[in-house]
Amino acid sequence: MTTMAGEAWTERKTTAVLVLADGTVIEGYGVGAEGAVEGEVCFNTALTGYQEILTDPSYAGQIVTFTFPHIGNVGANTDDHEDLTPANSFGAVGAIFRADVTAPSNYRSSEGLDAWLKARGVVGLSGIDTRALTAFIRDNGMPNAVIAHSEAGEFDLEALKARAKAWPGLVGLDLAKSVAVGQSAVWKETPWIWDAGYAEMSEPKYKIVAVDYGTKRNILRLMSGLGAEVIVMPPTASADEILAHQPDGVFLSNGPGDPAATGEYAVPMIRELVEAGVPLFGICLGHQLLALALGARTEKMHQGHHGANHPVKDFTTGKVEIVSMNHGFAVAADTLPAGVEETHRSLFDGTNCGLRLSGKPVFSVQHHPEASPGPQDSHYLFSRFFDLIEERRAKRAA
Repeated sequence: MTTMAGEAWTERKTTAVLVLADGTVIEGYGVGAEGAVEGEVCFNTALTGYQEILTDPSYAGQIVTFTFPHIGNVGANTDDHEDLTPANSFGAVGAIFRADVTAPSNYRSSEGLDAWLKARGVVGLSGIDTRALTAFIRDNGMPNAVIAHSEAGEFDLEALKARAKAWPGLVGLDLAKSVAVGQSAVWKETPWIWDAGYAEMSEPKYKIVAVDYGTKRNILRLMSGLGAEVIVMPPTASADEILAHQPDGVFLSNGPGDPAATGEYAVPMIRELVEAGVPLFGICLGHQLLALALGARTEKMHQGHHGANHPVKDFTTGKVEIVSMNHGFAVAADTLPAGVEETHRSLFDGTNCGLRLSGKPVFSVQHHPEASPGPQDSHYLFSRFFDLIEERRAKRAA
């Protein structure tokens, strides 16, 4: 396999390439920022929400291939960012599309996707057979690569091949520090309402500390919508610094990179929080870090889970829900120690998607219950978190 160009674009000049670590060169047409950047190539099967996907900090160090052919039709706006600091462009480093990016057609659009990608410094590639690339990833795993865009169409392919081959990949890489907040901040914004936008929570019933490993805005909004004042703290915050806020609960956020690497500093802190008895809720990387703190192991996945159509079973209710996923590492279910119960499991491949600790108000899930984008089947998990807080309050008041 040397190219995956689409038939409709064969007469146009190549202005972008994807160069895999094995030497494969995929030619196409540039979108967004010019330049070249390394990353791990994954595919996302969601039909909507490309702006939320590209701004999810969990995609740091990755190049996202969209399997849905038409990306960019609704443009971009200032409301749909998921990273906390959009000016710093925390999210995917590259994007790959089947079709050309067209002019936006949506009343919420404030600019076209091409201009938006340029402003964020995201390198894009269009006009390739994304089905073939997806099949390649399915069969061979997520490859390391360099994505490059030059309007002049000039590429040093040998240098790009060497660069792709030399990139070490995500295993052993801690990225949480690079995408998280540098200092504590208070979050009060509540979920978006049709024709009204976002509001602000004014009468807090709870105080939540969110440890930011690369959190998404909609997670914080949903907690604020349930009456929480959320204090966002850096990933390196100590247990003492967190507990000094006297939180009703602590949230461990999603984020990018290898959980084992981030766990070098996160796991000791999480173990202290578990011992303190404070209610704990983790999502994605937060789930993996909690599992490590409880004695389990994580592992790199072959192709990962990236999309908004993943079936997951909640064993605590017996229900199956369709969820959003975005992860390339997973908790090895067979390493969960005694006292740690598997609560959720993927019905695609049987991988672990949730756990809870017996006798403690501690639980986590691998998927993204806040969606954005995706179905809202798992929103109940935020209420489950606050129910644990209420139970703890009742016990302490008794």
